Amino acid sequence: METKIFSTNEIKEAAEAINAGKLVAFPTETVYGLGADATNETAVKQVYAAKGRPSDNPLIVHVSSVTMVEQYAAEIPDQARALMAKFWPGSLTIILKIKPGSLSKTVTGGLTTAAFRFPACQPTLDLISTAGVPLVGPSANTSGKPSPTTAQHVYHDLNGKIAGILDNGPTKVGVESTVLDLSTDQPVILRPGAVTKADIEAVIGSIELNHRKVKANEIPKAPGMKYKHYAPNAQVYVVDPATDWQMVSEWVAKQPEQVGIMAKNSTLKTTKFPANAVLFSIGDDIKSATHLLFDGLREFDNQPAIKIILAQGFVATGLGAAYMNRLNKSAGGCHFDFKA
Repeated sequence: METKIFSTNEIKEAAEAINAGKLVAFPTETVYGLGADATNETAVKQVYAAKGRPSDNPLIVHVSSVTMVEQYAAEIPDQARALMAKFWPGSLTIILKIKPGSLSKTVTGGLTTAAFRFPACQPTLDLISTAGVPLVGPSANTSGKPSPTTAQHVYHDLNGKIAGILDNGPTKVGVESTVLDLSTDQPVILRPGAVTKADIEAVIGSIELNHRKVKANEIPKAPGMKYKHYAPNAQVYVVDPATDWQMVSEWVAKQPEQVGIMAKNSTLKTTKFPANAVLFSIGDDIKSATHLLFDGLREFDNQPAIKIILAQGFVATGLGAAYMNRLNKSAGGCHFDFKA
């Protein structure tokens, strides 16, 4: 099966594929998602198979209206409605308790909750509305690999495994949505994203940020909490913000192979790197770094000679929390200490 690239003028055809139980990847402002009819259990199972995704890893349900959420949620608390009014459409996913039997266990991972998102991407909202069903939408990549931020990334991973890809060019944010759990008494961020803790607290007051690792026998309530994520074939090391990059460069010069360097423009301009350093700019600030993080990891994944990637770290506040969450997962928690 050859995967078709749908233009934004071919949404009706893409929706017909969804209604026929096929898989179509779709763009959002964060990353590309792997879409299937959330009400079609057979189609949803194909998502897990195409990605190689563990079956206890729940899926986010993408909607094109709050009314669509009301079909499945047991209730929408006032806090949730306030956040929807402020941040939807946008990169905030909200976990709510659902009506018994309203969504299959294949979608929820067997939980009594589901995660809902209203993406800020008009072609995908048109796709959902035309299909008339919500779409599950994990990142459209091979499970564990860096998330896709272009249709070409999706094609690289999933060509022949899915029916199509709705191409809307590069995504704007570059990392997945913030996931906020409102199914418990105390709201908690399970995955940081572009909508920050401070952004949310400005609307509903104090919330918590989850730092607990999900145990092997537990079902995670949101993607990214349990399994290896965002990892290229090379070993990634985080270069902490206070690190002297000239010393990093001296270490790189002693290595027998090429080393990938992902760093800010200012770092690349002020550091004299050796010939075996392969450079990738993540821009000038945390916004551009977040946007380009997965691009850089994928760029080096296409260069098998590179076995080590050194990536510049940022302070983990604001958008930096989302960037460092993904980078630390990509690195498996490994930080550069000159003994890498």
